[in-house]
Amino acid sequence: MSKIDEDIARGGQGQVLDPETYRDSIGTMEQSGKRKWVFPKKPKGKYTNYRNLVSYILLVVYFAVPFIKINGNPFFLFNVIDREFFIAGQPFYPQDFFILTLGAIASLIFIIIFTIAFGRIFCGWICPQTIFMESVFRKIEYLIEGDRNKQMKLARQEWNTEKIWKRSLKWSIYVIISLIITHFMFMYIVGYEKVLNIISEGPFTHPTNFMVMILFTAAFYFVFAWFREQVCTLVCPYGRLQGVLIDKETINVFYDFKRGENRSKWRKGEDRKAEGKGDCIDCHQCVVVCPTGIDIRDGQQLECVNCTACIDACDEVMEKVGLPKGLVRYASEKEIETGAPYKFTGRMKGFALVLVLLVGFLGYLLSSRGEMEAKFIKPAGSTFFVKEGKIINTYNYTFLNKTNDKKIVTIKVIKPAHAEVGYSASSKITVERDKISKGTINISFPESEMNLSKQNITIGVYDMKGKLIDSYQTYFEGPFKLQF
Repeated sequence: MSKIDEDIARGGQGQVLDPETYRDSIGTMEQSGKRKWVFPKKPKGKYTNYRNLVSYILLVVYFAVPFIKINGNPFFLFNVIDREFFIAGQPFYPQDFFILTLGAIASLIFIIIFTIAFGRIFCGWICPQTIFMESVFRKIEYLIEGDRNKQMKLARQEWNTEKIWKRSLKWSIYVIISLIITHFMFMYIVGYEKVLNIISEGPFTHPTNFMVMILFTAAFYFVFAWFREQVCTLVCPYGRLQGVLIDKETINVFYDFKRGENRSKWRKGEDRKAEGKGDCIDCHQCVVVCPTGIDIRDGQQLECVNCTACIDACDEVMEKVGLPKGLVRYASEKEIETGAPYKFTGRMKGFALVLVLLVGFLGYLLSSRGEMEAKFIKPAGSTFFVKEGKIINTYNYTFLNKTNDKKIVTIKVIKPAHAEVGYSASSKITVERDKISKGTINISFPESEMNLSKQNITIGVYDMKGKLIDSYQTYFEGPFKLQF
């Protein structure tokens, strides 16, 4: 007989929790302040299968993306040290930081809207902490130490041969996996070529990089081997936002208390409705599978990450005893209380409108982002000089090619009309893709046409087809003239 069958067969009247005795502390902490270790039972069921599929897809993406290139550029790179940024193969630069900032704001608003509507589904289905913990480290733990009961037994027993080799094997594998995760994380920062080069040359050639790798590996090991669910409960800022964002119309994993109470143990052949009993048979299967150690029947709690393990566990029990599934399900608190269907609230509509406007503006900025950024700056301390009736100013130019193609450009003065670029600079200038080109030009202006000692000048950069790529407005200096 399975553990669930044993719990179902066990008699006795259950009790509804008295609100005055409801816990006022973290579920993974004793009243004394001591850590209460969680040993979740291995979940199984429809939602668990879906989550496993999502986790495996995201893990493949995580380990594959650093090796993907588009037009020779990394698919994604965020190299803060060297100021190299690539998203979907497109290069971004510090000059484009406002676009990235706007994208981050749009992402934040999307998260807010998503959370208001669907609660912490992100935490249970997409969050890297949950994916690595439940789909990698926890599965290794099940494989080596067994399910819940065996893990609890192993934790209680003395440090004999069995416990030493099982724990040593598990911890060794944890270290290796943490090391792999760290290396791939750094591939997102400096690229896989540089990471592989650092590995091949050894720690003595790159002592700083080696120490950083060790520190991050130790941090990952600490999180997944010891800190675990405490990350979601005590550290994660997104989890702390739930109290502000979630309301009674937010969809979350909820226990249908109207249907489940009064809870009591299962008795074969009884008419529970006639006896005033709810559908909850108080088997505690929803509790033992919870990775954060809570009882979903206590209502919405800050530790709940919407992992759906309790839904699968409860549905399995309901199926065994012949009661309808869905006692624990995705629903809103308002739906549980009143039976009213889910609605898209005014608050959600307002946030959604702001999000649409931001995404539209972001799309406009991305589509209108110039192919090249040009700057013409007068050298510090420089002034004009006069030659053959012309006033000449010197400018240092900087061209940044933002495309994946080599650019051949020329420089022309757009206005004023009488200004000209020196012959040597008006020839073709080659700017390699994703590179910066620097140089110096002279711009001349007829002295007879110079009416002001300092006047505006607009310089343009053109491709070989005569198309204006970028322009830059600066000033042109000449001799001081009295104005009457």
